[in-house]
Amino acid sequence: MDVLTVSEARASFKAVIDRVLDTHEPTLITSQRSGNVVMISEADFNAMQETLYLLGTPNNANRLRESVARIKAGTFEMQDVVNVEEKS
Repeated sequence: MDVLTVSEARASFKAVIDRVLDTHEPTLITSQRSGNVVMISEADFNAMQETLYLLGTPNNANRLRESVARIKAGTFEMQDVVNVEEKS
């Protein structure tokens, strides 16, 4: 993670934004007076929000963990969306 002071970020604000957007790496902007902030792209923020939502309930989190475990173990079966809807 890049770390910049407020003054450094202000001096090259457009370049900081471009780097965050291009690399998808957050940038920590530090301030001794008012606290620190982390700059991330909107797309990365939205992805984090979606992940928090999906893992927000124990049932969802467990089901996702089980699915990942099946994929890693190679014990999953590919299905068309039509087939999944028919089984519901």
